Amino acid sequence: MKDLGIHEYMKWYPSKVGTYTSGKVYKTTTPLDLLRLDAIPLIDRIKLGLFAMRVKRIKEWKDLENQTADFWLRERLGGMAYEKVWAPLLKGKFGDFYDEIGMPWFWSKIQTRFASRQGIRQREMLGYPDGSFDTVFDKLQGSIESKGGEIHISTPVIKINVVDHIAKGIKAVAPDGKEFDMDFDCILSTVPSFSFPNLVDLPVEYRERLTSVHYLAAVVVILELSHALTDFYWMNIADADVPFLGLIEHTNMLPKEWYGGNNILYMTNYLDREDPVYSLSQEDLLDLYLPHLNKFNPKFERSWIKATHYNALSAAQPIIGTNYSKVIPDHRTPIERLYLANTTQVYPEDRGTNYSIKMGRRIVETILEDERQLWRNWK
Repeated sequence: MKDLGIHEYMKWYPSKVGTYTSGKVYKTTTPLDLLRLDAIPLIDRIKLGLFAMRVKRIKEWKDLENQTADFWLRERLGGMAYEKVWAPLLKGKFGDFYDEIGMPWFWSKIQTRFASRQGIRQREMLGYPDGSFDTVFDKLQGSIESKGGEIHISTPVIKINVVDHIAKGIKAVAPDGKEFDMDFDCILSTVPSFSFPNLVDLPVEYRERLTSVHYLAAVVVILELSHALTDFYWMNIADADVPFLGLIEHTNMLPKEWYGGNNILYMTNYLDREDPVYSLSQEDLLDLYLPHLNKFNPKFERSWIKATHYNALSAAQPIIGTNYSKVIPDHRTPIERLYLANTTQVYPEDRGTNYSIKMGRRIVETILEDERQLWRNWK
């Protein structure tokens, strides 16, 4: 945002976090709140806080790579602190794949959480741009177009054109359905790993690195409500009986006046693409989800809902296992002048906007340097 001259639009807000477990909502915003988490014994509450501090002090994530988060946490935390808090969250986020997730994922989450906390009370502060992310997108579009760049939406790429093992351009489909070709000096693809081999022929070894990573889909239902459901911005759900992963009550952090006076509630979920819930219609999903909202507020009524929005994304969360640094696909693909950058390469961090921007900067530097070297860096 600073590069675009709009950094003053980024504002920072205190977050308020809750956790639903054992049939009750607990405030878990600060370390002190953990001591009041009476869903687990006092000794486990103390262990939970000390354990987070222990993980924060670990500087070399590669030392954790050969173990899963589930195994490492069971061995070093264990007890009710793990079974009532972290195990349900792992299972809720990753489903049947929870015991495959490499420990660097957990390590990066702890690092991120501590980095976002400020002050003696360790209050979490989160950034959000005035005017929503449209402020960023609109400015970015203007910057690109002012430099002669073009943005084509609703124009899917169906093939990457390669000549003598060098990427030369793309074949795409225009909004009117007509196919066309465009030539480029180099190409950067950001599609999911499982989609990339559909665009270009790749050597077996590189293709297998791509297709070996499984993705979970994301399903998000957004409700515009006449009343607030809770007092929390972010609600972690550590209860297998609740069919969604979390609640994000957007207007508990930002003014609801920005949204026509409505209270905005996100119901988030990660699912395997083969999970029957992923195929449910919006109405069927509401029928499944809404009865559980009374667990967070007994007064909730369906009449509170003023509008509903639904979105599903087939490639939201990659499943990254152990020793991934040894098999992570290079940004430089085996096809000269063809690059790949997607969420499977945001490692050891988890996918997220900050890390995507960080990766984008790194890719730009790589491309510019490769061009200066007349593409001799290619392996």
